[in-house]
Amino acid sequence: MSPVNDLPDTVAEAPVVVIGLGRSGVGAARLLQARGEQVLLLEQGRSDALEERARVLASEGLDVRLGTPLSLDHLMALRPAPRAVVISPGLDWNHPVLAGLRQAGIPVLGEAALAWEACGTLPWIAITGTNGKTTVTHLVQHLLASAGLDAPLCGNVGTSVAAVLAARLQEGKPAPDHLVVELSSYQIEAARAIRPAIGLWTTLTPDHLERHGSLEAYRAIKHHLLEQSTVRILNADDPDLLAHAGPWDNCRWITAGTAGGMADQPSPCLWIGSNHEGVPMVQNHQGSLFPASVLAMPGDHNRRNLLMATAVGLELGLEAETMAAAFSRFPGVPHRLERISTVAGITWYNDSKATNYDAAAVALEALDGPVVVLAGGQAKQGDARGWLALLQEKALAVVLFGASQATFATLLEQHGYGGRVLRAAGLEGAVPIALQVASELQSTTVLLSPACASFDQYSDFEARGDHFRRLVLAL
Repeated sequence: MSPVNDLPDTVAEAPVVVIGLGRSGVGAARLLQARGEQVLLLEQGRSDALEERARVLASEGLDVRLGTPLSLDHLMALRPAPRAVVISPGLDWNHPVLAGLRQAGIPVLGEAALAWEACGTLPWIAITGTNGKTTVTHLVQHLLASAGLDAPLCGNVGTSVAAVLAARLQEGKPAPDHLVVELSSYQIEAARAIRPAIGLWTTLTPDHLERHGSLEAYRAIKHHLLEQSTVRILNADDPDLLAHAGPWDNCRWITAGTAGGMADQPSPCLWIGSNHEGVPMVQNHQGSLFPASVLAMPGDHNRRNLLMATAVGLELGLEAETMAAAFSRFPGVPHRLERISTVAGITWYNDSKATNYDAAAVALEALDGPVVVLAGGQAKQGDARGWLALLQEKALAVVLFGASQATFATLLEQHGYGGRVLRAAGLEGAVPIALQVASELQSTTVLLSPACASFDQYSDFEARGDHFRRLVLAL
């Protein structure tokens, strides 16, 4: 792995400042330390959990300072002055403090940019998109691991890229064959130099507009990652991608429809067709590869996820039989239409990752109705009409919880939703209400698909989904 080229050559004692004690910040600090850098970790917060984390890091020889405000004056007053500042995705790239650092000539790097510069020629398989990217990331990693390749999953899901690289260096292990990296728009905008060997773009619908300002700005960030990729795999069933993808070479388009259904559109490399017995098959221009049913996850969106992962496998030379066997063993992804259990004839699904209207609509499309839906949290900007129409079609009742209760109740009323609308402060109250109303209305499915961020009550969607799972398993 090559030197961190974005860090300037200055006084050896000058530290690299890492802001934030989240998983990205800790991973960045450990990677820098493993590469012989002086590191200073700054964290605004102070809590028992942060104190314990700081003690662990201090025992590793890292300088950690809690309760330190994010201030340009404070950073500029450090002596010696920082060589560079590394940020986590949660810190807005356009934050005034970061803008001030850049104006003062101090490099500001995202954690993913730091990891990229440390990788040398190690190839990245980078997955982005509004929805679907986490499932595709897990599918690709599972596929490569099943084929005997060393390809850790990292980035926006699981472990930070920097943490994976730091662990390899600290343990004296060789570099992996590939990195399978999920990248959010927050990570991409702070890591413009990343050039994946294979870039995948799953979907594009409005999201994170509070941070990026417009759909055009949000789209441009993801577009840049694909622009930088050597091979590009794209979802032809997404109208925004079809309309706005660049005139690129080395594009591999997939569709869950048939190849003939893409008149006047790019020719797909993979699609779903039927064999002579009418069985849906994953197909390419050489013929049928394997049955589409090898992936036991509901919904057309998961067929698209299967095709995107298959396109990666073909790019790396994997045989169809190898891929089919791997996909048939795929256990699914927590918090993404995760089937938890069946209680009193009612099946419960955890789709906590549905943090916007479009993702929540995908879950409703995938399941047969009628369902009872739990929705709520920290509401986002976006177009709710498709989600509301599916609630009208498939949901007998909606149980609202969290900070968005009033907003969602108004949306449902304005749309003329005809089912029951119930409320609870949090999931502790919402789960028993959902059980009761599902029993009364004879619904066989309860779906947590919040259509909201989790930050009103939880640290992230994983914490929300884990809490929901515990509550359901305790029924």
